[in-house]
Amino acid sequence: LSILLLSLGLGTTLTFASSHWLLAWMGLEISTLAIIPLMSQHHHPRAVEATTKYFITQAAAAALILFASTTNAWVTGQWDINFDLHFFPASMLTMALALKMGLAPVHFWLPEVLQGLDLTTGLILSTWQKLAPFILMCQIMPVNSSLITFLGVTSTLVGGWGGLNQTQLRKILAYSSIAHLGWMILVMQFNQQLALLALIIYIPMTFSTFMIFKTNSSTTVNTLAASWAKTPALTAITPMILLSLGGLPPLSGFMPKWMILQELTKQDIPLTASIAALSALLSLYFYLRVSYAMTLTISPNNLNATTPWRLQTTASTLPLAISATISAMLLPLAPATL
Repeated sequence: LSILLLSLGLGTTLTFASSHWLLAWMGLEISTLAIIPLMSQHHHPRAVEATTKYFITQAAAAALILFASTTNAWVTGQWDINFDLHFFPASMLTMALALKMGLAPVHFWLPEVLQGLDLTTGLILSTWQKLAPFILMCQIMPVNSSLITFLGVTSTLVGGWGGLNQTQLRKILAYSSIAHLGWMILVMQFNQQLALLALIIYIPMTFSTFMIFKTNSSTTVNTLAASWAKTPALTAITPMILLSLGGLPPLSGFMPKWMILQELTKQDIPLTASIAALSALLSLYFYLRVSYAMTLTISPNNLNATTPWRLQTTASTLPLAISATISAMLLPLAPATL
């Protein structure tokens, strides 16, 4: 386990630190190969199927990245990441990195894969595994502007629409991840710092959500209804974190959305900004549905004593406490980030 986790760290760090396309590609490959045993550690048909799907999509994306960077080296004669890319390899790289991260319209693997994993591996997949392709995407900006806007808008819309009819929590989180990445991609062509800020705030929010579901050991919306009896305090805090993911003020999730909309309006693309803002409403609907199921419904039971035995938990609750605080109360720091 320690070897695999260190390799995960190494792959992402290698991609961060590299200025050569081959090294960046190697970093992406290392982190893909390191997470595969973690994904299939529960020898369950679904986990194995999810691992296979993940491996195939990531291998295809990596091959595309290698092909694009080789083509770029062939056309321009250098391998440096920070150097301007040729138009065609740049578009190909954008699509490959979009496939790596799971941006719509190449997002179809993400909900399926996340559904087959346990919550801890799913957490790694939806936070840590997004970092390396995200940073690469930041480094090749600004490329083909219409392609980036298309990716961003479709991701926010798909992330909103896809999650509406879901009952599986992991699929809901997958669609939420697609929508958030869409927001980041939209603003990335104008302001990489803002995109990074959105990612930095998205990570603790997702971490908190996954850890809450893990604490309640629930993977469907229905099983959440019993959580008030298990962890009452946590159940009271959960709607705040979910609404923060939805981007409501006065919670931290409002800050990146607010700044991104402001930046898009500054760049004189009000239509895109309006579509993004309206698609946030779609996402908000299913966050509200999850928080409603969790806090405002009582799970059906025919016992008089509805409170089960509360044993002292062995899991560490400090990380969840810190991330929940971050995802609810960071908005007053908005002027400092500006």
